[in-house]
Amino acid sequence: MDKEALFQARTNPDFLKYLEETRVNSMKAEDIGLMYETLDSMLVLGLDEEDINKLYEQILKTSFSNVEKILQNHEKLKLEADNLLYVRALYEHAIEKWSNGNFKGAKELIFVIANIIEDEVLEKALNVLIVFLASNIELDDFYDTRVDLEADIDDEKYGYFIIKFKFDNQEFLNENRNVLEKEYKNLKYLLGN
Repeated sequence: MDKEALFQARTNPDFLKYLEETRVNSMKAEDIGLMYETLDSMLVLGLDEEDINKLYEQILKTSFSNVEKILQNHEKLKLEADNLLYVRALYEHAIEKWSNGNFKGAKELIFVIANIIEDEVLEKALNVLIVFLASNIELDDFYDTRVDLEADIDDEKYGYFIIKFKFDNQEFLNENRNVLEKEYKNLKYLLGN
C-alpha cells in the first residue's frame, strides 16, 4: 500500500466501521484467521493501540485455549490452517517476551512450541533459538548478527518465523548439542513428563 492508499483507508468511515465490526465479531467468534487478518490491517493502518492490544490478547487467549484442547487429544500441531495461526501466536508471544528481556519466559515458550509441533524445519529453528536464549543474547543483537535477513523463504508458512540463520542450522545444533540437551533436561517439566 502506498501512502495515498493508506490515507484513503484511514479516513474512509465505511471501511473503518467495517474493520471495527470485523474486529468485534472475530473476537466473539474466536475466529483466529479473521482476527489475524483484522490485526494485520489495523497494524498497517496504525489504528487505535488499545483496540489492537485487545485483539492481540484475544488471539493469544484463543490460541492457548485451542492448543490445550489439541494437546489433550495427544496430537501435535501441523503448520496448516488454524494450527499455523495458533503456532504463530505462541511464537510471537515468545518473541515479545524476548524483546522485553524475559529470556526465561521466551525460552520456556519456544521449548514448548518445539515439542508440540510436527514440523522438522521449524523445530530445528526453534532449537537454535533455545541455544541463543540460554546465553541471554538480546533479541536485537541476535537478529542483527545471527539471522540471515537476505534469505528467501521457500514456503510461505515459514514467513512468520525466524528459520534462516548465517550458519547451517544442523551444524550449529550438532556443535551445541550439550547446551541443548541441558536445556531440554531443565525444561522437560513444562511438558508434564
